[in-house]
Amino acid sequence: MKKFAGALLAAAALAFTSSAWAQSSYPERTVTVVVPFAAGGPTDTVTRLVAESMSKDLGQQIVVENVGGAGGTLGAGRVASADPDGYTLLLHHIGMATSATLYRKLAYDTLNAFDYVGLVTEVPMTIVARKDFEPTDLKGLVEYARANADKVTVANAGIGAASHLCGMLFMSAIQTPLVTVPYKGTGPAMTDLLGSQVDIMCDQTTNTTKQIKGGTIKAYAVTTPQRLDVFPDLPTTDEAGLPGMQVSIWHGLYAPKGTPPEVVEKLSQSLQKALADPNVVARFAELGTVPSPASDATPAALKAKLEGEITRWKPIIEAAGQYAD
Repeated sequence: MKKFAGALLAAAALAFTSSAWAQSSYPERTVTVVVPFAAGGPTDTVTRLVAESMSKDLGQQIVVENVGGAGGTLGAGRVASADPDGYTLLLHHIGMATSATLYRKLAYDTLNAFDYVGLVTEVPMTIVARKDFEPTDLKGLVEYARANADKVTVANAGIGAASHLCGMLFMSAIQTPLVTVPYKGTGPAMTDLLGSQVDIMCDQTTNTTKQIKGGTIKAYAVTTPQRLDVFPDLPTTDEAGLPGMQVSIWHGLYAPKGTPPEVVEKLSQSLQKALADPNVVARFAELGTVPSPASDATPAALKAKLEGEITRWKPIIEAAGQYAD
């Protein structure tokens, strides 16, 4: 009996030692964070700022790899099937939740294929239009869109992109389907909006702030409960006459399912430090957003957010009927 008890204690001690060693030694080489969208887009910008700060904290370089396509599901699928050793991560936005309904066939189980590291930020959205578009305020835009539903074009960066989701929400809010124009990325969509090839778009402040401030596009409202410091004169959708249309594009950091808990915890702690980094805070502010608080940069908070958002967006997507195979 004593020998058995001794063996159990030895095994427990070995497990504890192995766990402590894994946490203290990780990472021993470069870590890759997959962004499931093209370089230069809003999610890519957020990821690179966070990765730079986390690299300093962890003592190893974190490189960003852009794996775009299929509304972010290709990149997410790649991480889902990667070795669960903490060296391949995923930074994805709200599309992680909406893809569960939007795509009829996914190569992974959204809720069960990943371990959760933490929330990164919630980026506000802006309803914008080409500079020479006729409506002068949001109320006028809604009236114009309803009267010209077969002519008003709504640009987005592709199925599953933040701009696509916000566009669907806008059409749902005004109860009017408009002409959707999908692009292969945020850049081309914004280029055509700047060139007056399309009429309106609903996109993240990380992509529209520069153009709004420069006066090259027209801004109608922000989709947040309060006005933004970066746009103090831009009304909220509630103030501008479209109550209830509130959405922010949240971002989360994930690891493949089965990643050692101590590694996930170390990543979560590093993420929290990065989000408190004064440089990250300042750069986020320039983009019209703020880092998630430490209480949200946790596995439990991200898991709860994902579950809740899948439930929220399911009826909106089903009502729009804009599915992808």
